[in-house]
Parts: sequence; structure tokens; C-alpha cells
Amino acid sequence: MVKIRIGVGLSAPHATPDAFRDAVDELEAAGVDSLWLPEFIYSPQVDPFIGMAHALARTTNLKVGTGVAVLPGRHPVLIAKQLATLAGLAPRRVLPVFGLRPARRRERDLFPVPTGQRAAVFDESLDLVRQLLTHDEVTYTGQFFAVDGVSIGPKPAKPLDIWLGGSAPAALRRIGCLGDGWLASFLSPEETRRGRAAIEAAAAEAGREVEDDHYGITLLVAEDGIPPEVLATVHDRRPNADPADLVAANWPTARQLIERHLDSGLTKFVIRPADQTTPLPQFLHHLTEELLPLQN
Repeated sequence: MVKIRIGVGLSAPHATPDAFRDAVDELEAAGVDSLWLPEFIYSPQVDPFIGMAHALARTTNLKVGTGVAVLPGRHPVLIAKQLATLAGLAPRRVLPVFGLRPARRRERDLFPVPTGQRAAVFDESLDLVRQLLTHDEVTYTGQFFAVDGVSIGPKPAKPLDIWLGGSAPAALRRIGCLGDGWLASFLSPEETRRGRAAIEAAAAEAGREVEDDHYGITLLVAEDGIPPEVLATVHDRRPNADPADLVAANWPTARQLIERHLDSGLTKFVIRPADQTTPLPQFLHHLTEELLPLQN
């Protein structure tokens, strides 16, 4: 049986340094499966890797992931070291998800790569990160990175699953060929159905497979109607899409949308408040009542 799990994505104001500690404690007390931290640099919220370390240190059950962190533009050895350290401190609770570029255009210059080479840098970075996390010593010579006989210390006791974001055809092929899972966003249930099929086809062509329960999506959920600023974001990112297929206007609609994604083959869900003024206890109360019963 595939595992259906529902986590929470936090951003400002709940993920600012002054609010983050209490938010983490509330998630742990509510029995939430996982916490996910997006990477927004020009924002008051915590850095995802530092936030992961803090949240893991404060909890015993909560899993914590990035949703989604940028890989190209960071040195893969440093990324591997961070992940290995986190996995050693909190075994089986570290959930890395990487993407090609920041969601916010004005942050893209913060992750520089050679012009026209972002996808190639991503693929090589991911390959080197995996080798460092699974081998005692690594010698590697690629187009962008080279290391000679290096070790980052103890490997994770259980190999880390590294999920990838993205929805373009090239991204879906990359997930099938290189990823351990998929975390989508701003896609309709029909689009996630097609996305999963494309990933499975790419994986089969590469002689590998992505586990059945390693397909998920981040969903924004509103309390009473989709806020105008969220509608503006939807129209900017998906101008031809129906917002009702991408964002839940209320909690009953959220359950219906999740059930449609379940029918499309997804099993992991990251729920984020669409209205950042919603008090976290209120959000968690509705999450617990409406959505957590879907878990198995």
C-alpha cells in the first residue's frame, strides 16, 4: 500500500525567525507529518537549510524538507556536506527537494551558472551530490566540478531520497532519469496525471523506476476564497489555467482537489496557507479536521 502523507509548507510570517520556533512546536504537537521550507531569499523568512536544522533539533517526529531549493549555483560538495550532517543528526527525517532556478525572477542572479548551462550544471551537481552521499571516497571529473579522493564524513545510514521539482517536459525527463521523487506545484490533477506518466516513461527508458509513493504536490489552501494576490500569482505563472484547478478556495475544496490528485497518482501533499494572515492554530485545526484523515 502506498503511503498517503500530508505536510505543511510555511513561509512568512509563520517562517520568520521570531515566529518559526513556535510554529515548529505547533506542527510537532499537532502530529503533522512534515514541514517544508521554500527558498525565498528577498524575504523575511528563514533560510531553508538553517530552518531545517533548527526544526529538526527541536522535534523528534517531524520530518523537514526544502520545497524547493535551488541546486545550480551552489557547490555540490557543500550541499552534500549539509545533507549528510542533517541526516546524521536526524536520521530518516531529512527531505531534500531541488529545482533548476528560483521561482522569483529577481533572485535568479543569486545562483550564477555559465550562460545556457543551467540544466547541465544541475545534472552534474546532482550526480556529484549522490556520489558523495553514497561513497566513502570520491574522485570525480566533470565539465563543471572536479574533486580528487575526497570524503565528507559518515554517509547517511539510509540513502537520502532526493526529489526534484519542475513540470516542463525536460524537467519531467530529468526526474525520471535522475530523481527519487517529484514535488510539483501549480498543476491541475490532469496535469499531474500526465506528469507522472511522463516521469515513469523516462524512468523506464533509463532502466530505473521512481517509487509509487514518491509523487507529490504543493497546494495553496485559502480559508474563504482565493486572495487577490494569489490569483495574481496564478495568472502570472499559469495565465491560461483555471485557478480552481490549482488553488483550493476553502477546506472542503482542498479535500476534493487532493482526492483528484490521488486519482492522478500522487500520494504526498504539502499544504500551504494561501492567506498569510491566517493564524497558524486556525490553519492547523482545519488541516487536522479536513485533510489528515486522508492519510493511511
